[in-house]
Amino acid sequence: MSGTTSGGPVRAAMVPVTRRVRAFFAPVDRTTEEPAIFDPGKHGAFVLASPPAPWLDLGWIDNFQRFCGTSTEVLRAGAFGAVSGQFRGPLDARVEFEFREWGKLQMALAGGSQHMNVLEPAPGAEARPSGGVALTALAVLAGSTASQIVLGAGAVDSFAIGDLVAVDADYASQTGYVGTGISAAYVNDPLDVNRDANYIRRVTFNVGRVAGKTVTALLLAQPLLGGAPPAGASVQKVVGFVDREGGSFFQEWSGLLVAEEESGGRACFYYPRLRPCVTAGAVGFQREEMVEAARPVAALGLRASFVALPYLDTNDGETAVCYRSYFPAMAAAVY
Repeated sequence: MSGTTSGGPVRAAMVPVTRRVRAFFAPVDRTTEEPAIFDPGKHGAFVLASPPAPWLDLGWIDNFQRFCGTSTEVLRAGAFGAVSGQFRGPLDARVEFEFREWGKLQMALAGGSQHMNVLEPAPGAEARPSGGVALTALAVLAGSTASQIVLGAGAVDSFAIGDLVAVDADYASQTGYVGTGISAAYVNDPLDVNRDANYIRRVTFNVGRVAGKTVTALLLAQPLLGGAPPAGASVQKVVGFVDREGGSFFQEWSGLLVAEEESGGRACFYYPRLRPCVTAGAVGFQREEMVEAARPVAALGLRASFVALPYLDTNDGETAVCYRSYFPAMAAAVY
């Protein structure tokens, strides 16, 4: 629609119109600090229900807010101290919102530290807040994939359709980042984790739900996020998830927040590197927001806050913390 008003011409579809914002995240390679890339030329028009690899759909979010604390400073020169140049001060960019859906990844991002899989406990195990000694793991056999876990005849009877399972390597006293495909924790000393053979499976993102079984294998509803199990991996039943306030490990992910277009263009906000943060003004703030649906029922939302880390753009060597892309609606004016 175009025309004129008393204030001047009306230009068509130059305002992005949206009802909701959708969140997509992808793991950063913690060893190389390389983020997942969102290329607006290649990926900008993707169908929201089918994001390009390696992006993971974390659902709709509410109360999306961006903050820029980067200051612009000036250089002064001459007898009158006139402005002779400009430069940017320390980069400071943050973003926060509320996940409307709960899942392992949403909880990990909102909590910020190691996210724990609660492994099925062994009979008589001592009670611990993040789960006690677990039932013995079952070995994963050759031929397993991210969607099919081969255990052998008889072993599959230990699991039922609908069970959650963690599939990853045994912990073997190594230090550094652990977790297949996605860094789930950092171990400084094997004694810190009691040399627990199940520790990697306690924190791994290689978790799936059993959707079916064959005589020898578990069939998962979705492929494991970290990919096919490594050689020598084992599987254990997961009864739930738990996160903690505190801890020395920080999650780091690439974030992509997309404003769904209704009658205008699409706006995308790409953060190459995000880490969890809580600002001083948020001390005492509950991560879970009570959102009334109909009394006395209420939904719980997961509050997430992040600080953006710098990324070096290879096109021109400039440092950036966020990229904002705009894809105009069909026939929209350019300016």
